Amino acid sequence: MAEENKNNENFQYIVRIANKDLNGERPLKLALADLKGIGLRLSETIAKKLDLDPDQRIGELGEDKIEELRKYIEGKVYDGIPYWMYNHRRDITTGKDFNLVSNDLDLQINDDINLMKKMRSYKGIRHERGLKVRGQRMRSNGRKGLAIGVVRKKEEKK
Repeated sequence: MAEENKNNENFQYIVRIANKDLNGERPLKLALADLKGIGLRLSETIAKKLDLDPDQRIGELGEDKIEELRKYIEGKVYDGIPYWMYNHRRDITTGKDFNLVSNDLDLQINDDINLMKKMRSYKGIRHERGLKVRGQRMRSNGRKGLAIGVVRKKEEKK
């Protein structure tokens, strides 16, 4: 595979998008799925939206196509992609839908959790206490750091 790339002078072995280095030898859909906040389905949809072949290696794209892809991904709202594919819907402060990538996603999740803690909502309190948040079982599952078992008293010698 490396021999084929030597023939193409414009091949890029490393493509940088959203502060992450992507392997240029991987297909476009798999390389985009390496970004935090973009899955396989969304990466294929983005490729089709920008008229790119999802199976083409990302290093074979021209510089202008990579720049167009970079601007599209780093923009929070993707035109022509349904809102249910976004990873941050109905923002608490603005009420808008958008898709966040890499560090922006981590920061937004932490901000949302801190806001829930500050509001003293049920989910915020559960986050503070380190308990399960989404209604999972607690009686028999998810026990961490508690007693190992029943400890019996030592029998006294008579």
